[in-house]
Amino acid sequence: MPEMTILGWFHTVTGVIAVLSGFYTLYKYKIISSEPQIGRVYILVTAIVAGSALGIYNQGSFGVAHVLGVLTLVALAGGYIMERYQWFGSFSKYFQALGYTSTLLFHMIPAISDFLRRLPLGDPFIDSFEDPLLLNFHLAFLIIYFVGIIAQMIWLNRQTAQ
Repeated sequence: MPEMTILGWFHTVTGVIAVLSGFYTLYKYKIISSEPQIGRVYILVTAIVAGSALGIYNQGSFGVAHVLGVLTLVALAGGYIMERYQWFGSFSKYFQALGYTSTLLFHMIPAISDFLRRLPLGDPFIDSFEDPLLLNFHLAFLIIYFVGIIAQMIWLNRQTAQ
């Protein structure tokens, strides 16, 4: 595994801030929104993390992490558009939740991949992207994501009904 660059460290530290603020926002408000300050922090820091991911080439070329960075920027833009302009009327809040919450999944996939490939130092947990441990983490994150999206949709539907 290549050494961490200054951009890599910046990306990692801001990524931790993004993930923590995103999960806190979900915990406190049930959805990610730009209305509370912590939601704005999450959205801004996530945009910075996704943008910085596009400048990291430790695998030698444009790869999965770059695709996830682009998807994150698209999901952020979609969530923001749905929140601000409500192109789909009352359904916009569902698309907002889907967009913003998807960014957390897009954070977690490369985060766990990099973590397991780097630590512990000198004897990392995995040495390939096909390792069953990594694939099981990805599957677990995907399941958690779907359960979380369904819970948000139910919550949003109940808020509308009240």
